Parts: sequence; structure tokens; C-alpha cells
Amino acid sequence: MNLNTWELPHTLGALRRSQWTEARLAGRGVKDEMRDNLVARLRGGGVLFPAVQGFDDTVIPQVVNAILSRHNFILLGLRGQAKTRLIRLLTTLLDPYMPYIAGSEIRDNPYRPLSKYARQLIEEMGEETPIAWLTPEQRYVEKLATPDVTIADMIGDLDPIKAARSGQAISDELTIHYGLLPRANRGIFAINELPDLAGKIQVGLFNILQEGDIQIKGYPLRMPLDLMMVFTANPEDYTARGKIITPLKDRIGSEIRTHYPLTVDAGVAITRAEAWTARSGPVHVDIPAYFRETVENLAFAAREDKRVDKRSGVSQRLPISALENAVSSAERRALLCGEDEAVPRIIDLYAALPSITGKLELEYEGELKGGDTVARELIRAAVARVYSRRLAEANLKDVVQFFNAGGSLKLPELAPAADIVRALESIGGLMEKTKHLGLKANESDASRAAAGEFILEGLYALRRIGRSEELGFTAGDSQGRSKAETLRPGPIIEDEEEDDWPPQRRRKNRNLN
Repeated sequence: MNLNTWELPHTLGALRRSQWTEARLAGRGVKDEMRDNLVARLRGGGVLFPAVQGFDDTVIPQVVNAILSRHNFILLGLRGQAKTRLIRLLTTLLDPYMPYIAGSEIRDNPYRPLSKYARQLIEEMGEETPIAWLTPEQRYVEKLATPDVTIADMIGDLDPIKAARSGQAISDELTIHYGLLPRANRGIFAINELPDLAGKIQVGLFNILQEGDIQIKGYPLRMPLDLMMVFTANPEDYTARGKIITPLKDRIGSEIRTHYPLTVDAGVAITRAEAWTARSGPVHVDIPAYFRETVENLAFAAREDKRVDKRSGVSQRLPISALENAVSSAERRALLCGEDEAVPRIIDLYAALPSITGKLELEYEGELKGGDTVARELIRAAVARVYSRRLAEANLKDVVQFFNAGGSLKLPELAPAADIVRALESIGGLMEKTKHLGLKANESDASRAAAGEFILEGLYALRRIGRSEELGFTAGDSQGRSKAETLRPGPIIEDEEEDDWPPQRRRKNRNLN
């Protein structure tokens, strides 16, 4: 129905004569409405929730089953798994417009009014009772659970100030101040982070979930609300900050588990859709496919690393923020160098450490190493994965031999792309291998510089060459350390005799001297 609000009926009499008849609206609750619209959407084909990716074969079918079953449901998952986004998209299953008694705080159904205000208004005005309309977005109410939430916030309370101003008795229904649940009547009510809600407040949800009604303090009121209730929770929060009490869990129809992207390609698609990389300005940004894969593999490596807390998880916000920050680093370099194209290099991913470390909750072993060190090692692991997949067939013995013969190459972060390309071309056989990364002969200097540096970083990640702060890429040992790092002695204790040193350290010390 493509109608403007001025074309909709605005009195009860006009509503009765329109397509929104009593037969259509009186007995059709919000769960029936969502079910009907979902059935029509399924018959029509297409994607149900296009803004959520990676759940098509796992989470979405379970959500569909819950709605078809008219269930209230909860999404359980670690942080950054699109739980809130998914429940907000449920509004797409609501009708485009919904009529209610104008002025009603609980959006009374014109044919089945619940509040005393709506009943009195219909008695006084009859067919001229004013009708207002709600859009799907206005029918969605969300509350972030916190320990300080009260029953008055959620359900309501008697309001003595309202009673004094209106001259009503405190026991009159018109003196009630309604909470969020009644105000969400005939819509979707979502509670995020349910375990953070105090136990006694969770008890207050029993009636609405089972019997569909509420009670406000000691007032003898039964108000059968029409609600679709959805919740989100982190499963680890059950013991970390709070818990969902068993009787409440029992009343929630379906428990649906979310997850992180199951494949790198799925993660790349999500990050591509969410990251802000299509930027306006004097610099054109181009992100190579291998770089996107590296950023995504960084998140996968972090989720598998034993130094990262598995209970906290690694949010999908990590690759999104890391990619945005790396692009900004490349953009800054292009602006400073007067270039019109920015292609992120691996050095830009290292520059994005501030957007990575804050999203990693480390275990004790990781804390000992430090967030920066762990993040750098994760970047190295991500590069190794992408290099092994894309350049597995490439023969880079000549490049390794260049460094083993004493060659070194330092690639400054803020050097122009043309200078980087000239430096890379000094290594025989290196730049021709960029074809394995998808580069063509007519690629820009910025793209060639990024690809050549990636290959060297991959060799370093696989410990075939070394790298140091002073010399850049050099020959390395089996640990990927440069010769300078290998020969550097450890701290010497003054009263320690050389005879007490291990043989390897004695040899290194003599070589240095």
C-alpha cells in the first residue's frame, strides 16, 4: 500500500468504511501480522534480511521458524555478531501503517481499546474519535538492560503528580504512568543484554510472556498487551555479569545462536558492506582483494589464538575498523605526497594497530606479551595465510637469495609510490610475481608498490627473510629475525663470567668483538 498519511482515514467512522475494517484489525495481533507478511515474503522469494550477511543457512531459518511459530525469541551470541541489527530488521515484517486511537499512550486498537482514556474518548466522540497512524519504525521499542532498570521503567507506576494535576483519585486508572512495555503495545519490544537485567525485574516479565498481561503495583488492572518480544544476550554473561533466571528462559519460545562469519569470503563481504571506504575527496581509494583478505584473516587468526579470550570473542568490528584505519593511513600518505590514488600497503595495517588492540581481550599469556606485540603477530599470521594461498606456486628463490647475499631494503611509510616501486624493482624477479596477486602490466605505481611490499611481508611472515627497524627487509634466521637481531647479545650481568654463558652466546659475543 503506497499511501500518504493524508490519504488514510482519520476518524473512527472513516476507518470502519475503509479497508482497515474491524474484521481485519480486531483479532489480528502483531505476531499474526508478522507471520502473514513473512508467509507472503517467503512465497515471493528473495532475501528476507539483506542487511545481515552470513546467516542465510544458519540463523535466518531459525528466526523464520520462530516467527512462523509466533514465538518470542532470544538471540545468543558473542559481541559483534549482528544481533541488534537482526532484531531491528524485524520491523520489515510489519504492515506499512497501523491505526490507533490518537493520544493513547499505549497505542490502543480502535476496535479493542484497552486503556480507560481510549474507552472514554470513544464514548464521548463516537464515530468522530480521532485516529492516528504508526509506521513500522515507530512500532519498535528497544531497551538496553542495565542493573538500575526498575519495574516502573519497564511496566509502569502510579503517578501522584498526574493525579494532583488532573484532579483524579490516586486509584484511578488515568493516573498510571506507563512504562516501556505498555508503550510498545501492538509492536516489537526488544531487550538487549538480558542477563544484565536484575532478577526481580526479569520476574516482572513472566506475565507478559505467558499470559500477555501486566500488573502495575497493587492496582487491580489486567491489561492484555499485544507484543512481539525479542531479546539478545552474550552466553558468557550468564556467569560474568548476571544470568537469565530459569523461569524466564522457560517462557521464551526459541533460543537462537548467532556466530561469526564461517568463511573468510563471508567475512570479506560483511566488512566490505560495513566499512567506510567509499570516500569523497581528491584521493581515489583502491583496496586490493588480497588486502581485504588479509584484514579478514586477521580476525580469524585472533579468534583462534590461545592468547585471546575466547569467552569475550573477537567482534566483526575489528576487521571493519582495521580496514577503515588502514585506508586512512594510505589516504594520509597520498595527500602528503601529492598523489591522487591511495592503495593501502601492509605497513598501513600496522599503522592501524590502535583500531585492533582495543578489540582484543587477552588471556594472561597475551597480557604478558602486550597488546601491540600480539596484534603484530596476528597481522603476520594473517599475511602468511593469504601469501600461502595466493603465491603457493610462485618461485621466489631469487628474491630470498638477494637478501641472503647481503642485500637489504627499507620501505619508508611516507615515501611516494614511484620511489617504492623503483626500490622494489632493484630486486630481480620480485615485481613479476605480483601477477599472482591479480596485478596487470598497466597497474598504477600505488598498486604495484602495495603488491611488492606484500610479497616481501609474506616472505618475512613465513620466516624466509628477516626484518629490522634499522635496515628494513634483510636476510633472516629460522625465526624470521634479521642477522643484526640474531647477533645482538642479551643483557650482561656484571658479576657473570663468560665461562658461565651458554656456548652459543659465547660464540656470538666473540663474533661481535
